[in-house]
Amino acid sequence: MSDSSRDTAEGAGWGAGERGAYQQLMPPKAEKISWLDPKMLWAARNGVLASWFGDPTGRTRGRWVAQRSAAGAPAGKVIRRDDPDRFSFLVIGDTGEGDDPQYAVVPGLLKTGQDTSFAVLASDVIYPVGSADDYATKFFRPYRDYQAPIYAIPGNHDWYEDLGGFMRVFCDDAPPLPPEPRPRPLTRAWLRSLLWHRPRPDDGRGLAEARTLRSAPAQQAVQPGPYWAIDAGPVRIVGIDTGLLGTVDAEQGAWLREVSQGPRPKILVTGSPLYVDGRHEPCAIEGGGTVDGIVRDPAHHYVAAIGGDIHNYQRYPVRLDDGRILQYVVAGGGGAFMHATHTIPRVDVANVTERDFRCYPLRGDSLAFYSRLYGRRLRMPRFFTLTEAEASAVIAERLGIPPTRVPGAATRVTRRVRLVAGLLGTGRRPDRAKRFRLPVRKIYTSLFSPSSATYSPPFFKCFLRLDVSPEAIRLRCFAATGNRAQELAPPVEDEVTIPLR
Repeated sequence: MSDSSRDTAEGAGWGAGERGAYQQLMPPKAEKISWLDPKMLWAARNGVLASWFGDPTGRTRGRWVAQRSAAGAPAGKVIRRDDPDRFSFLVIGDTGEGDDPQYAVVPGLLKTGQDTSFAVLASDVIYPVGSADDYATKFFRPYRDYQAPIYAIPGNHDWYEDLGGFMRVFCDDAPPLPPEPRPRPLTRAWLRSLLWHRPRPDDGRGLAEARTLRSAPAQQAVQPGPYWAIDAGPVRIVGIDTGLLGTVDAEQGAWLREVSQGPRPKILVTGSPLYVDGRHEPCAIEGGGTVDGIVRDPAHHYVAAIGGDIHNYQRYPVRLDDGRILQYVVAGGGGAFMHATHTIPRVDVANVTERDFRCYPLRGDSLAFYSRLYGRRLRMPRFFTLTEAEASAVIAERLGIPPTRVPGAATRVTRRVRLVAGLLGTGRRPDRAKRFRLPVRKIYTSLFSPSSATYSPPFFKCFLRLDVSPEAIRLRCFAATGNRAQELAPPVEDEVTIPLR
């Protein structure tokens, strides 16, 4: 196993390391997604329309679930596997951009996951809008050599074409939903329908050929719908669909309460993490209650909640009132552009402090990555670019914490370094943060996300491996930088043992 980013700068992917062999897996001409492209933003407009004119996701989801039930899907939506009491599985979040960062994850994933029983994709299987035609290069091709089933929960991008592509691929080639009656004119629903993005009539014409890339019997998986539960060995894995806007409809909420009953230890997988960026996001359920309320209930025996959507790794070990520790994990670093971690303020939420909190990439590496990106974009590399040592030093200063990686020679934090850190939205201690800084941070980390503007390592991607036994779950976060060293021996960036008894 090679050094991690917590050990050395080379372990983080900095320096002149040999580029990995992942490009040999890629198609001859990979699509380059840019979230600064107006055409791309227009295609992905349904989330904005749902927030303005009402969210139809719950109703559409209900129609998909009814269709699958009529086709014979199990009423409880539980997949019952015959895994032994000791088995392993992978979790990969926010994968499907189809370019270098996604494919850079694959060699390490195949090496680390060669003996796993199955994998779960947690949110945003396909970018930008979940088109069925994109599955060839963004799902079937990258994971063609993974010789086990893959289950998935959709993210908001999979919903931008009303989940049609997702349902065809993961739910027994589900046929399209019949059209709904047109809304009454001059209503919010009517305005939404006029602007709503829909798939092309011939979308998915290449799916049959794409399926041949994962056609081995051992690779096949059929799930009952966009949300499900898997009984595997001693645990139940519960996957929920949070749709376009990160909420759960009443029907799915009732199912979640039902499937959460019983003493079997449970792991939640969700497209919207419940703790993220130093905040608690409990996830509302239509009609009342929250997903986190269900997860925290001691009668339901949840031990972890893993969410995608945010493209990095974070872990919050939250001690509940009854003394149990629940591991809340963000695991969306499977292939899409990197969401910054340097913008996360000093953590102090639900009694989780910096001593307990873990993230990948380290905040200093995140700041150095963004500074290089904006140095190129703004053609001001001498001003914006920070070394990884400078970035780590200013992070430590602003948050009042020691550097995570053992520093080399002392690094001077200059006025320029402080200014660049501030311009790029670097987090601070809560007692020193100012309200006006929050919109600036959101602008730099959302509107101006790096997307795939860089195609050379380090990429700071990651995936999870969970090793399950009757006594405990060993959860490890493995890194993928795009460098050869991390392909040959994927480094462990974080590890925790979760007791089941």
